[in-house]
Amino acid sequence: MKIINKNTITIALITFFVASIQTATAQQYPQYTQYMYNTMVLNSGYAGANRLEVGLLHRSQWTGLDGAPSIQSLTIGGRGGERIGLGFTLVNDNIGPSNQLDMNGVFSYSIPISYNTRLSFGMNVGIDILNVDWSKGEYADPNDPNFNENLNNLRPIIGAGTYLYSDKWYLGLSTPNFVKTETYNDDDQLVIDKSTQFYLMGGYVFDMGPQLRLKPATLIKYTEGTQITVDVSLNALVMDKFTFGGSYRFNDSMSAMFGLQISRNFFAGYAFDYATTELNRYNDGSHEIMLKYTLPNLNRRATSPRFF
Repeated sequence: MKIINKNTITIALITFFVASIQTATAQQYPQYTQYMYNTMVLNSGYAGANRLEVGLLHRSQWTGLDGAPSIQSLTIGGRGGERIGLGFTLVNDNIGPSNQLDMNGVFSYSIPISYNTRLSFGMNVGIDILNVDWSKGEYADPNDPNFNENLNNLRPIIGAGTYLYSDKWYLGLSTPNFVKTETYNDDDQLVIDKSTQFYLMGGYVFDMGPQLRLKPATLIKYTEGTQITVDVSLNALVMDKFTFGGSYRFNDSMSAMFGLQISRNFFAGYAFDYATTELNRYNDGSHEIMLKYTLPNLNRRATSPRFF
């Protein structure tokens, strides 16, 4: 890694962050490499697609770069009845001097389409707590008035999603929040414009033999005022225990993924991202770890673990 002055990078990152929010560009949502195992954060229709699940995820983006994004998420969801799904999501997103905490309750209702296929309609409702503390950083000009007024804002969240799935494939369309909000400072200047973000996701599981399954998947993201982001991935499940894969985010990064089915109930995953942009000169990559618990179905014989 090229050795540079950390204070210079800190100032550059904060300057980039301030420039983006002061010009009222769309505020970005967190991104995940292991999105195929963290579906309910992106699509409320996923609630109830499986038995009770609890997921924990931590992402350190652009490690070695002071003030770089750091994300933690907690998801709890499962079936509340034959057609009802219930869940809760918590996402803590930090970048530079800002912290954003999203809390959502999730509800879904599914309709059987065929013996193995269901269509689920979901909705999430919650709050978004935004805090920007300009004291967390070093500045070329500490007297700059842009850094003298901290921001504290509470905003509503209302999102929706549809999720069509079977035991072999899934297809989803969603938005975690369709309430567009604008945040102003004490001088009534627009600081943050939070626009709606849409997700289109899909995946398919191919049985290649008794010990091998392959799952290609994709996630397409669109936010008003920004370019469409496309993720494609391929994971292999070996002996229903080991997961190996890779993904590519166009014009952004490439990733390697590894997973282990620790037991019938616990799955652990890790992903490493390498930036394919000029930013790779100033960081050591991004790391993402997750742990997922799935309640076993005690009324049935043990089956292979779900691959999504």
